[in-house]
Amino acid sequence: MHWLDWCIVIIPLAVILGMAFYSGKYVRGVVDFLAAGRVAGRYVISVGDLTAGLSVITLVAGSEQNYQTGYGISFWNNIIAPVGIVLALTGFCTYRWRQTRCLSKGQFIELRYGSKAFRVVTATVSTISEMVTNALGPAIATNFFIYYLGLPHKIMIGGVSLPCYAIIVVMCLTLALLIIWPAGRISLLVTDCFQGLLSYPIFVMIVGFILLKFSWNVDISPILWDRVPEQSFMNPYDVAQLRDFNVFALVVTLTSSILNRASWIGNDTTNSGRTPHEQKMAGILGSWRNGFSTLMMLLVAVLVYVFMNSGNFSEHDASNRFRVTNNELRQRLSERVLDEVIEDRDRFAEVSSAVRAIPPVHHIVGQDKPLSQQENLDTRYFKVVREQLGDTPEARREFQQFRTLYQQQMMPMVLSNVLPIGMLGLFCLLMIMLLISTDDSRIFNAAGCIVQDMILPFIKTRLSPKKHLLLLRLTSLGVTLFFLVVALFFSQLDYINMFVTIMCALWLGGAGPIMVFGLYSRFGNLTGAWCAIIFGSGSSLLGLIFQRNWATLIYPWFERNNWVSPMNDFLVAISSPFDPWIQWSMDPVKFPINSYEIFFISMMLAVGSYIIGSYLTYKPYDLDKLLHRGKYCDNPEEATQQKISWNPVAIFRMLIGITPEYTRGDKIIAWSVFCYTFIYQLIGTFVIVAIWNIFWPWPKEWWNNYFYVVSLFMPGIIGVISTFWFLIGGARDTVRLFKDLKKRVENPNDNGQISVVESKGE
Repeated sequence: MHWLDWCIVIIPLAVILGMAFYSGKYVRGVVDFLAAGRVAGRYVISVGDLTAGLSVITLVAGSEQNYQTGYGISFWNNIIAPVGIVLALTGFCTYRWRQTRCLSKGQFIELRYGSKAFRVVTATVSTISEMVTNALGPAIATNFFIYYLGLPHKIMIGGVSLPCYAIIVVMCLTLALLIIWPAGRISLLVTDCFQGLLSYPIFVMIVGFILLKFSWNVDISPILWDRVPEQSFMNPYDVAQLRDFNVFALVVTLTSSILNRASWIGNDTTNSGRTPHEQKMAGILGSWRNGFSTLMMLLVAVLVYVFMNSGNFSEHDASNRFRVTNNELRQRLSERVLDEVIEDRDRFAEVSSAVRAIPPVHHIVGQDKPLSQQENLDTRYFKVVREQLGDTPEARREFQQFRTLYQQQMMPMVLSNVLPIGMLGLFCLLMIMLLISTDDSRIFNAAGCIVQDMILPFIKTRLSPKKHLLLLRLTSLGVTLFFLVVALFFSQLDYINMFVTIMCALWLGGAGPIMVFGLYSRFGNLTGAWCAIIFGSGSSLLGLIFQRNWATLIYPWFERNNWVSPMNDFLVAISSPFDPWIQWSMDPVKFPINSYEIFFISMMLAVGSYIIGSYLTYKPYDLDKLLHRGKYCDNPEEATQQKISWNPVAIFRMLIGITPEYTRGDKIIAWSVFCYTFIYQLIGTFVIVAIWNIFWPWPKEWWNNYFYVVSLFMPGIIGVISTFWFLIGGARDTVRLFKDLKKRVENPNDNGQISVVESKGE
């Protein structure tokens, strides 16, 4: 990068660190460190959550997934957002969770199922699953920066060759820990909000650059339509043959969003709001806060696909506005990945030579064969590398690593070669900010959960604020070291979203019925809960083991015993009823069942085993006692509360969620979210379009215009409005946060511990 780019990166980072250490003067107790004193405003929470949720891994994973699916599958995503909002507004699980008055899911599990051992097991499974998943973040981000900045895989320091990857991982995690250490949630909120305020104008500039450099009708639309039948990137009714990220994956996502509604109860910003209403409004504002960020993520993925596949960028001619061709970039990317994957230098030279010999291709839309997931411009490189590496178990694993890194690092390689001076620095700054805000939040959340839910319940005496804060900081250090170990030694061999799915499934595969039936059923008991963990989480663990050892151990074992053909016949037979959405067959490199399918199987096994196990040892549970209802209700007003009248007017009011606390501005925000989600997004851009196409299928030109308006034009308008809106609101709430923290009265007993007297209700 140019010296100007480095200035753009370094100066804001120095300011961010300065703000983190400045925040330390406002920490006077545990509530300040864990929940920012519970005085945060809606905008500082909402803007901070933007950068805490939008990470480098999200951008890389989104680019990787959209490179395989385009716009077509995204059309069906419109059904998921309204379902989530309905679940939130109806209070599914969350309302009953509040009735239990539990402070953590571990406390709920012990109360509901009467077993401390089961509480410890579930806490361990969920914490490890969450931490390993989140530890992937710095690993993906480190590789991103190595490829984006063109750094070598090894560097010489004092005559010693050191891996650049390890050095950058340590630097990233150290930076995250430095932000956590001074003030915990305060420094996270303040720095995340500041980074969010910086990110908004960067989003606008990146979106503007892409739209200026890539024409929708000349560059983008033609190559997206250049697909074989049933693998369309534009027509959502022609996607039946898309593998991995298909409609079945959406079904799994939708099922999980309902079944696992109560499975993640974490330590995050949900306790930081000035009032419950302010916290609620921060969540509602989340529907608008993303603005240009969602549009930018989509356009970056489109940029990568268009540049790497369009014939307009395959040669150094008038149609190519950039200093590199997609043929040259494929060769550079392949050699860089091979340099990382192959340790033997002679083998590396041999395979690299074969890659350099691959002739360039000038793909012409309408003349050449349309692209597909099986045959595309990347396939040639995969075939050559696979042939050169050989067919040994170790070679298959090397090829898995090559293909995974090739697909993940295509995005940083493309951007580093198409962005001009200034834009290179801005995008690098954005990625560093997203890395910091994500890593520090996830480290801090994990540390808070460990201390508050796994350590504090076993401490009999009340901790002093000083010792409690030290315990939180030291646990944050321990979680950081765990992230470091996982990032250094755990290799990821699948798509990022697939890996995240299978890792989360270690907990979510069995957690759904334990939490949902625990809240809503009287028949559920400890036997059923153990069955759900064993069969649900156990099958996810088994799937993960098979995925990671398939190429090197499991498939070779089938080969040695001549079981490949019988197993292939078996897999094809049991998956054929679900063809084309599910297609299983033996593959020497990749486990036949993908992560979404493993996750779905785990959830179904968990639900079935929970119900069977509970009914075999049936003993009705007193749910009223857990939920403090009926004779156990200690609030006369709640005991005499009338049931909800399920008439259309009452249901409509419940969906809007407006209460007497709402100001006129709050009502406008609530109505805008409702109208956008249900009227525009669900009915206008999905239901009407879906029904219309059942009877009168749209031509290409109509889908062209649809995605231009829905994916570019409307998000652009919303992005412009939300950019100014949240810049003003975020800056105002940050200033107010420091003022309120300064005058807040500290209660040393407010630390999350429950004394014996309190637990007995005396």
